[in-house]
Amino acid sequence: MRSIAVLNQKGGVGKTTTAVNLAAGLARAGLRVCVIDLDPQAHASLHLGLGVATGHESVYEVLVGDASLADVRKQVAENLWVVPAHLDLAAAEMELAGEVGREVILYDKLEADDQEFDYLIIDCPPSLGVLTLNALAAVTEVFLPLQPHFLALHGLSKLLRTVDIVARRINNNLRLTGVILCLFESSTRLAGEVAGDVDQFFGAGAGANTAWADAQVFRTRIRRNIRLAEAPSFGQSIFEYDADSNGAEDYANLAREVMGIALSNADRPKMAGAA
Repeated sequence: MRSIAVLNQKGGVGKTTTAVNLAAGLARAGLRVCVIDLDPQAHASLHLGLGVATGHESVYEVLVGDASLADVRKQVAENLWVVPAHLDLAAAEMELAGEVGREVILYDKLEADDQEFDYLIIDCPPSLGVLTLNALAAVTEVFLPLQPHFLALHGLSKLLRTVDIVARRINNNLRLTGVILCLFESSTRLAGEVAGDVDQFFGAGAGANTAWADAQVFRTRIRRNIRLAEAPSFGQSIFEYDADSNGAEDYANLAREVMGIALSNADRPKMAGAA
């Protein structure tokens, strides 16, 4: 199973849109995909038509209670399952503050899960707190959506440092696989210049002893598309909402590109210190 955290601490860059529609694209290709919504805003859950009412279990009960992933996981389409979030998840940061091993709770729950998937995709919150650390401890790959403007690299060093620290101290197999340029406008010179800057930034880090040394910028650009913005309000992926749109074409291409990546690291996270 390939396990991927879609992460950026900056909001409005296409993080949830990418997590949902990449998952839907992989599922349409015949692969079994599970999405875990770790964002208290629950936008990934809502995007896939799954609102969680008060009193219903969500990933919150998985992290702070005794619920298993199987208890709360729901199938929303052929080959596609979701472990939904709820606003209560915002309290998990404080509730887990004194918990021993709080960073690996999700990892432990995944280890105990008996359901097999081809892909696990985690939509992370726009922060670098306990919820994000749980995601990074539970996966082997990080995908980083970026909007192509000159502030795209602002705060990036802190995010990369967090990924690096988790890779060294908690999850030895964690790697930043790639950067996805979202809200891309190919007609503007700015988009091309920033794309070049991002390429140069990661190219300069190639070969370094870091978790992002082998990161690439995906060839697929996710173009700015109003249909992508409309789809969440209907509780549908872009493929259900408008399969003929540029957004559907771009995410189908991204799914194919992701499927073509051969990984050298192990399929499962490896806890630091493990034999």
